[in-house]
Amino acid sequence: MRDSEGCGMNEQTRTQPVGRKSMIQANIRYFPGWLLPAEASAFLQTLREAVPWEVHRIRMFGRWVDSPRLSCWVGDPQAHYRYSGADFVPRPWPLPLLPLRERLQQACAAQFNSVLINRYRDGSDSMGWHSDDEPELGERPVIASLSLGATRRFLLRRRDDHALTTEFLLAHGDVLVMAGDTQRFYQHALPKTARPLGERINLTFRWVSGQWAGSHPVGR
Repeated sequence: MRDSEGCGMNEQTRTQPVGRKSMIQANIRYFPGWLLPAEASAFLQTLREAVPWEVHRIRMFGRWVDSPRLSCWVGDPQAHYRYSGADFVPRPWPLPLLPLRERLQQACAAQFNSVLINRYRDGSDSMGWHSDDEPELGERPVIASLSLGATRRFLLRRRDDHALTTEFLLAHGDVLVMAGDTQRFYQHALPKTARPLGERINLTFRWVSGQWAGSHPVGR
C-alpha cells in the first residue's frame, strides 16, 4: 500500500542541506519549488475559497482552547479520528485537490487517504512541537507536506535531545517529505514570529489506517 522509505521524486540541486548529526535516524526529503510559482499561486487562491475553514477546539493542560490557526480535515470517509477529546469526521475532497493528491502519490510511491490543511493567517499563527506517531498512521508513515504562500521556519528536533535542531525555510510551492523513523525519533513545529508575514497554507497528506481510525487521537 505505502512506501515507508520516502519519496521517489527527482531531488533538485537546490535542496537545502540537512545536518547529519541532528538528523540521525530520520528520513527527510526536501524539494524546493516542486510546484511552479504560477501553479502554486493558483492552488493558494483556490483553497482560500474552496476549503470550509474552521477553528478546531483542542484540549490542553485540562482545558479547551482554540487552535492558533484555521484548519480543515479532508479525506476518504473512513479517515475519521479523535483528536484532543473531540471527534473529527473528514470533509469531502475539494475537486482541485484530487489531481494534486494523485501527483503526490505517484511522485512519492505512496497512498494518501487524507490531508490536514492548516491556514496560518500571519506570523502569530503557529503549530507547537509534536510527532505524528499515532497508531493509525503506522509505524513508519510517509507524510508529504506542501507549502503555499509566505515562507515560514519549519523546525525538527530530536525527541531525546532538544538541543539537536534542524531548520528548513519552507517557501511557496515547496514539498517536504518525512518518512521512515522520523516520527519515532523527532518532533517538528512551526513557531510564531513577530516579523510581518503574509498568510501560508500548508497541506500534509497522509494515510490513516482503517484499523485505528476513530480510536486514537491523531495530529496536533
